[in-house]
Amino acid sequence: MTSSRPPVGDKQDRGREVQAMFASIAPRYDLLNRVLSLGVDRAWRREAAREALTLNPRRILDVATGTGDFALELKARAPQAEVVGSDFVPQMLEIAREKARGRHLEVRLEEGDALNLPYPDGAFDAVTCAFGFRNFADYARGLSELWRVLTPGGRLVILEFPPPRPGLFGSLFRFYFRQILPRVGAWVSGNAGAYTYLPESVLAFPDPERLAGLMHATGFRTRFRLLTFGIAAIHVGDKG
Repeated sequence: MTSSRPPVGDKQDRGREVQAMFASIAPRYDLLNRVLSLGVDRAWRREAAREALTLNPRRILDVATGTGDFALELKARAPQAEVVGSDFVPQMLEIAREKARGRHLEVRLEEGDALNLPYPDGAFDAVTCAFGFRNFADYARGLSELWRVLTPGGRLVILEFPPPRPGLFGSLFRFYFRQILPRVGAWVSGNAGAYTYLPESVLAFPDPERLAGLMHATGFRTRFRLLTFGIAAIHVGDKG
């Protein structure tokens, strides 16, 4: 059973380690997401998609698309829009392509580094990132790149796991994240390190207020809301 894991937190050079880790768990990634979130992640994606599509974007980029769930959600809800999914893990993208074919949805799925996106300035009306932003090696640089590829008036939507909030529920969730999730993830995926990395990356992630501050510092008009007792959060940034 594999046990190595990338470093967590901001300003960490972990690109190759994250790439290798997600490549190793790609075949079981969707099953694990369903099991470990009790299926609630689907409702979170629906809420985030609604925010992303409010302004009726014509071109949408889903960064760190993984196995494509969010890109496909966007395309299903906005069939007239052009949807591009970008990720730097080829194994994940291949699964995403299989899903797109199975659902008869036309989504462009391309390899790309979120910190150096292969798209021109202002290329997209909306940019999204679902459960991938905390894996960025540099949050400020990532936000700057997402800002760059957005057209003026465009919208960024980030769906992510914030650190558990103070209080009883936060304490219970922290226990689940640290003690139960790594064991279940290791058993199902065969990679203990990946599901030790997951809770550690969440605990090291900026709280919602700080992430909103980073987005504001980049230039976004920013708001956020918590979902399911704060387990997930949606951040919306509009580019003036």
